[in-house]
Formats: sequence, C-alpha cells, structure tokens
Amino acid sequence: MEIFREFTFEAAHRLPNVPEGHKCARLHGHSYRVAVHVQGDVDPVTGWVMDFGDVKKAFQPLHEQLDHYYLNDIDGLDNPTSEVLARWIWDRLRATLPLAAITVHETCTSGCTYRGD
Repeated sequence: MEIFREFTFEAAHRLPNVPEGHKCARLHGHSYRVAVHVQGDVDPVTGWVMDFGDVKKAFQPLHEQLDHYYLNDIDGLDNPTSEVLARWIWDRLRATLPLAAITVHETCTSGCTYRGD
C-alpha cells in the first residue's frame, strides 16, 4: 500500500546550466508542491500504513530549509531543477521514512517524480 502527504513552499532559484538566453537562467520563483509517498503494509490494528503526522514531522526540517529561500544557496542545490530537488529531498528522508516516491511540482502543470536509484 502507498500513501502520500503533500507540502508546499515558496522559493526562488535560477538554473545556471541552461543554454544562454534561456528564461530559467534568470532569477525567478515558484510555489512548489511536494508529495512524499511512503509504502508499507496496512497495520491490522491501526488500519493505516503510517500516521500522516509522522510524514509531516519528517518533512518539517526540510520545509524550514526550503521555504522562502534562494535554493541555489542550499548545499546540494546549486542547480535546483525539479529533478535535482526531488532527489535531494529523497536523500534526506530515506533514512526515516519507507519512501516510494517524491514528486515535485514547480508549476501547476510541470514537475517530476523520483523513485530512488
């Protein structure tokens, strides 16, 4: 079984490795939406895979690090594409959550999903 919890944060970034003249090379911001998917068996007593509050607690330090910051200044996010950000989040949560996927939406219509290596 797989469950997910979504989080939002606001942040600015620029993409330093895009072709010259690309609009994403300029400083801009997004209203990011992140879905943290965890997997496991449904506990026969509680009836759930995991308490959604535990997912929120695990993500909280990352939210504090990302929300209203310039992503390029954060260690490991010098090229903060959605793909890099999804892997960065995965790497920080995998020790505490039974992850299935991390989905990062940088706009209402664009994003990526990372399921580990």
